[in-house]
Formats: sequence, C-alpha cells, structure tokens
Amino acid sequence: MDTPSTPMARAPKRLLNVRGRVYEPAIGPRLKILLFFVFAATAVLGVTGIYLLSIDVLERLSQRTYTNQFTLQMFVIHILVGLAFIGPFLVFGCTHLLTARKRKNRLAVKLGIALFVCGILVVVSGIALIQLSGFPQLPTGSIARWVVYILHAALPVAAVVLYVLHRWAGPDIKWHYAYGWGAGVAVFVAAMIVLHLQDPRAWFAVGPREGEKYFRPSLARTANGNFIPASALMKDEYCMQCHADIYQQHVHSAHHFSSFNNPPYRFSVRESRKIVDEHGIPRASRWCAGCHDLVPFFSGKFDDPNFDDEHDPTASAGITCVACHAITNINSTEGNAAYTIEEPLPYPFAYSDNALLRWFSNQVLKAKPDFHKKTFLKPFHKNADINSEFCSTCHKVSLPVELNHYKEFLRGQNHYDPFLLSGVSGHGALSFYYPPQAKTSCNSCHMPLQPSNDFGSKDFDGSGVRKVHDHFFPGANTGLPYLLSRLPEYASQADGLREAVRKNADFLRGNYLQGERDRVSAPSDASLRIDLFALKEGGTIDGRFLGPLRPQLPKLKPGKSYLVEVVIRTVAMGHLFTQGTVDSNEVWVDFTATSNGKIIGRSGALARPDDSGPVDEWAHFLNVLMLDRHGQRVNRRNAQDIFTPLYNHQIPPGAGQVVHYELRVPPDVRGPIELAVRVRYRKFDFEYMSLVHGGPDKAPKLPIVDLCSDRVILPVEGVAENVPEQTSPIKPAWQRWNDYGIGCFLEGFPEEKKGELVQAEAAFQAMLKEYADNKEVAGHAYLNLARVYEAQGLLSEAVQALEKARAAGAPWWTVAYFNGRVNLDNTTDRRSVETAIANFQSILDPDKQPRERGFDFTKDYRVINELGRALFERASFERGKSAQRDAFLLQAIEQYERALKLDSENEKAHFGLHQCFQVLGRPMSALKLPE
Repeated sequence: MDTPSTPMARAPKRLLNVRGRVYEPAIGPRLKILLFFVFAATAVLGVTGIYLLSIDVLERLSQRTYTNQFTLQMFVIHILVGLAFIGPFLVFGCTHLLTARKRKNRLAVKLGIALFVCGILVVVSGIALIQLSGFPQLPTGSIARWVVYILHAALPVAAVVLYVLHRWAGPDIKWHYAYGWGAGVAVFVAAMIVLHLQDPRAWFAVGPREGEKYFRPSLARTANGNFIPASALMKDEYCMQCHADIYQQHVHSAHHFSSFNNPPYRFSVRESRKIVDEHGIPRASRWCAGCHDLVPFFSGKFDDPNFDDEHDPTASAGITCVACHAITNINSTEGNAAYTIEEPLPYPFAYSDNALLRWFSNQVLKAKPDFHKKTFLKPFHKNADINSEFCSTCHKVSLPVELNHYKEFLRGQNHYDPFLLSGVSGHGALSFYYPPQAKTSCNSCHMPLQPSNDFGSKDFDGSGVRKVHDHFFPGANTGLPYLLSRLPEYASQADGLREAVRKNADFLRGNYLQGERDRVSAPSDASLRIDLFALKEGGTIDGRFLGPLRPQLPKLKPGKSYLVEVVIRTVAMGHLFTQGTVDSNEVWVDFTATSNGKIIGRSGALARPDDSGPVDEWAHFLNVLMLDRHGQRVNRRNAQDIFTPLYNHQIPPGAGQVVHYELRVPPDVRGPIELAVRVRYRKFDFEYMSLVHGGPDKAPKLPIVDLCSDRVILPVEGVAENVPEQTSPIKPAWQRWNDYGIGCFLEGFPEEKKGELVQAEAAFQAMLKEYADNKEVAGHAYLNLARVYEAQGLLSEAVQALEKARAAGAPWWTVAYFNGRVNLDNTTDRRSVETAIANFQSILDPDKQPRERGFDFTKDYRVINELGRALFERASFERGKSAQRDAFLLQAIEQYERALKLDSENEKAHFGLHQCFQVLGRPMSALKLPE
C-alpha cells in the first residue's frame, strides 16, 4: 500500500544581489557576536572614562584631590577592559572592512574607515598613556603627555559622531539603547561626584572622644576611636620601593630610633612603665608612647605590662613612614601628641602575597598617584604656614598630673612657641635681630633639600635639579647613632650610623652635606658663636670696663683679679638653645687661661685626658638643671619626677648670654696670658650614660662637638714680650657691643628676674658713642635702651629712646610694641591707654605686615595679650556706663580667645579672661574656649 509521502524540508531562501550573486551581509552572525563584545566594552570604557575625566576636571577646578579607592578601581577596570578591547576591535574592524569595502554606499564605507582609524588612534593614545616601570613612557607633566591625554579624551567623541554618521548612511540606529546608556552614565557620574564631595574618613577633624580611654594621658586619637593594626603602620620597606633615597635618609635618623630600639630611651621609659594604675596598666607611660612608640601604642600592645620591649617587632619600629604620613589632623598646638591618625587605605593589591599583583598595584600607583598623595601628604605636611604646627604635636610637651602626680600642668620641652615668637619665623614682633627673609617652617633648617631622582623628587627651588626634603632630619643628636653603631645587631648599618654622627656634627657647626654632589660650607650658619669680649678690673660686675678686647689689648697686672666677660650668641637658630632634652644634653663652656704653655686657670675640663669622663661640675652649662620633689637632680630622663628647675641657661634665638669668669693673675707670671674659650657639646651627659650602661667605668666615650671658639693673647705688665695685633672674627663689629648688652639685659632669663640693667645700659650707650655715624647701629642701640628703661620703670627715658629708634629706622613693629607697653604702664591716663590700643592694633593689622620678607606678626600672641590687657584697662574708664564698659570687655575677651587659639595653655590669656569675666559677673563656663 502506498504511504503518504513526507514533505521535504524547504531550503532557506538565498538573497541575490542585482548581478544575481549571493548577497553577503556586512556583519554576519559570527561577527555580530564580536560586535556585541565591542559595544559592551565601549559602553564600559565610556562610563569609566567619563567618570575619570569628570574627577580629573573637578580636581583641577577645585584644586583638591577627590581620587579614592573607587576611582582607582575604575581606573584599573578602564585599563583592563581597554586592553581586552584591542583584539576584538581590530579583528572586527578588519573583517568588517574586508566584507564591506566594495559596497555601493561609498559614503558609509568612507565613514566606516574613518571610524576605524579614529578607534585605532584612541587605542594608540591610551596605550601611550600607560606608565610601566622599565618601559618607555610619557613623563608626567610633559607637554607630549598633555597632548596625548587631550587626544585620548577627545577622539572618542569624534568616534561617536563618525559612528552616528556611518549608521545614518546605512540601517536605522536603535536610539533607545543609546538613550538608556547615556542616562545611566549621567546618573552614575553625577552620583559619584556627589559622593566624592563627602569623604567618609572625615579628615582634618579631631578623633572621637571614645578613644581617649586607650590613649590618655597622651593627647593622640585615632580617626575611629579604635586601635590600628601594627602591620598597617609598619610599611617602611613598601615605601622604599619608590622612595629609596628617602628611606635611606630616614633609616639612620633619630626618628627611626625613637622607640625601644633607642637604648637610652628604653632605659628611661622602663622606669616610667613601672608606674601602673589599679588595673596593672602602665598608663602614665602612654604620655611617652604617643610620640616615641606609635606602633605598639596604636596597635594596643603598649598597655601590656609584659610587653617584650626588646624582641617584639613593634618595639623596634620607631617612627615609621606611615606613622607621620597617616596623621589626618592637628588637634591643637598643645603638643603631647595632639593629633589624629588613621589606618591609611592602600591601593588595590598593594599588600598582596602575589608578586604579580603587587607589581600591578605599583604600576597603578605610579600611573595614578593622586590618591597616594592625598592619603600621605596632607596640607600640614607641605604648607610652610602650618608645617610647624604639625611638628609641635611632638616637639612641645607638658607634664600632666597623670604622669607626675604634682600639677595639672607643668611645661616640658617646647620647640614650637620659641620658634613661633622668634624673628627667624617672622612671627615674633619683639626680637633683637631679624633675618632678611623669614624661615616660616621647621623644615627650612631640619629638612633641607637634597638632590635625588626619587619618585617624590621635583625641582622645588628652581635650580633645575630634582630634589627631596631630607628625611634624615639633621639636628643635634650625635650620641644615639654613635651608641647604635657599636651594637652587633646594627653591624650592617654601622657605616650609615657613623655617617649620621658626622652629618649632625656638621649641622651643628654650620657645615652640612647637601647630598653627595654638593658640600656647602657656611660657618656663618653655625648654631652659636662665642666672644671673649672684655675684662673688668677687680673681678666684679661693677669694676672698671676694659674692652672690647681686640682691638684693645689691656695689660694685665700680676697679682690682680679680673672679670672676663664672655658672650655667647645664638646665630642660625629659630628656637631656644638647646631645647629638647635639656636635662640630659651636656653643653658647657670650656675656659682656659695659659701663660708660657702652663695652665693658670681652667673651667670646664673633662676628668680624663682622652676627652671623656665627667665634666668639671663648676663649669658653666647651657642646659636646665631639673630637680625632683626631694631636691635631687633629674639625672636619668625620669620625666615623671620633674618638679622644678634650679636654673635655666637656655639662650633665646638671636640673643646673647654673658658668662663671667674671675681670672686671678699669678704674681709671678713671666709671659703673656692666652685666654681660650669654646662651647662643647656631648649628647647625653656622663652621669646619664653611667646609669644607662651600669656604672662610670662602662659608660662609652661619646663624640664631643666643639660648636664655636675664641682666643685672645693679652700682654702682662712688666713682661717685655710683645703680643701681636689681633682682630675679632665677628662681623659687623658693632654686634659685639649689642650682644653683650643683650646678654646683660637677659641675665636671669627666662624666669623674668632683673638682669644687669645698669651694665646693659652702659653697653648700648657705648655702642652709640663708638658708632655715632651708623644709622643701623643707632636703631638697635636706642631700641634696646628703651627695653632697659621700660624694665627699670623709667618711662620718660623709654619714650625718648623709642622716638630716636623710630627715627633711626628700627623695626616699626618692635617700636610700636614698646610704645604700647610704655603707654599702657600709664593706666591713669585714658589717652595713653587708647594710644596703647592703637599701637598694638597696628602690629596686628593684616594690611601692614611686611610680607615681602615673609613676616606676619598676627600670630604673636604676646602682642595679642597686650591688646587684650589694654582693652581691659580701657573698660575701667567707663564707670557708670555699663554698655560701653561691656563692649570693651567683650573686645578684650575676643583678643584673649584669639591668643588661646594660638597657645591654648597661655597663662596670661587665661588670667585675662578671668579678670574680664569677674567684672562682667559671668562664670568662665560662659566662654566657649578653643578645644
């Protein structure tokens, strides 16, 4: 039987062109798959590219950095997708060109070719912008890179236009896809920009109070109130990959050896750690840790009473790179570690165990360094106007009651305020000397520029040489690197540590090695100078004056006594000398008198012939002799026992100190007498080293630096031998008189005791007489005479001297200050008080600052306090007029508040507020004091 036949499957209809040939579409099924990938990649590249371009434009317009981790992720995606895009794009473009090049629609073909070429240029410009170590690259900031960057941003726009024209010449465009993509991009970019404007890390803000319980009595806080993993703070070797020069500078610095890897510090802090609270926690020593032991402190290990301070890795971390550069806020200028620190956010894969991923992370960092700069270089790291405030967080301290169980506040070392109030910084209105140009930052001296090809280098000074700021931080610590160089565990670093000793010694002498290429010799920039200035007959301060020595060479009489007047002057220094650890710094004057090679008088000799051992205890020391509550010397850096100073022999910046030596000329002297004097410096005094090392016999011989010296040979009456003519090396010569007068005036500084005012007046008068035709000398002499007269209460004489000082061209701001002081001393006259107010206001007027020299006296809180006092006195003349009186009192309060913002612990400002509120009848709590 026949079965029904099964119908055959119909063959697909084949399209034929006008010539009868089979029609082949320009984009076949397989090519469509490739086209889909190209479109998808283009969409991603467009989104990420527009986002990255928007962030770049936003940063350039606002001069702020908004790059964050998300930006970096988008940057990585943009590069990876871009690289993945190249192959499919080229395959699609070439294939499409082969299948469509002979199409009749020549306009569409030409536009397609133009689009393909434009796409290739986008790819080439993108590859050119990629920066990989070891490969050719367009340098950041170069014109060529700018041109390529602009092309890479503009060509995609041209490509879009060409694509639209290309499609218009062919099949219809499905616009709804384009609209959807465009709207998505716009919303995404707008949302991201809004989020970028709200950084969740809250930089430049004080950390939460909740974290105080972990860190008090240190004033340090973390950004979130919690601990920071030690690993996040110990990244020096990671930093070294790009900053090798800076790493080598830092690794031999005192900052690097600030913690338990510093043997003297370890000895002292172990004693502090014995003071524990009721929970057995060494809470008091946290005061040290906020600046010395940041890694164990912020990671929570420091509070462990059994913390292994020799073998725990955190104990030897010191002040790491991250420890300084992860600080996000200066909470105040109180010191005691008054900063906020956070765990910095790393680049993607920065700390990966995979070498390839780490390499990739480094390439991203070098190609997109803005986030790195934002994370590790805050304005206070770079801006000279606030950089000193950053340094103040650890170079200014007070001793809280939790530490010494004595007083709520006791001042310790303080580099910041003397610098702020000095002429060197350009902020102090009362200085004896002013530089031609202010050094507004600590970095000017302690982070000098060093030639380097480091990744962080640039031409900072316009010299054409790339440089970095020296992270060795040259200073005065010659003792620590020497001690470390002797330890077996630092044998591999011994040469570098010995070099550190030499660098610091050179810095003290004014000869510092500026890199390996350029040695700068500048004796005039030495820290100090010393001058054998004069003699006084009878060995008393009121004896007949003989001098200045050189050119005068008075004949000494055998059997007679003389007072030798030695003047020490701080020169290239913006803070007190010595500052820092003044209780253990050993700085003294070595004075020798010899005749015919025989010593006839000596002060300041060392006990041992090899320049070691204890110093003559009767020598003149330039330090602070600190006592505990039992009257014993604080001799082992035991800050917790500090009670009061017996004396303070520090010298202010740009000032002098007079040291008096009695010289008894032997009756039988047979030759001229040579006087020689020098200032010697040994970091760590011998007694302290004896305690640290277990006895005087075990104390090492530390390097001694002679900071300055002077000598003079004097004839002796009745001795036929002549002496040569001699000239003092100090230029200009008039400064010898001025320095001597300043030293007499400051006798007893800083306890504000009355100095040798009669002798100071005589010195300034003699200076006027000897240099009568020198206007500059007259300005100095009359101004300093006014200081003397004001201190003596001779107001009329002070007014006359100030008028002559003004006429001679003395600094107008200093003249105005002392005019204000003199006027304010006459509190019975309302006009005088009003004139005083005008005097002080003129100094603080922002429009009158000598900014061409870098000076800005609006930060001198001494002037601000005097203005507050003058306004308070002015209020007293408004008896019965409560509204006018209160207006002046409120102005006074405003000034005292202003002073407290600069120095929140300022006693005069607090007392002034107390007076104002007493008169107003308001409690102190009514005032919102600066935090």
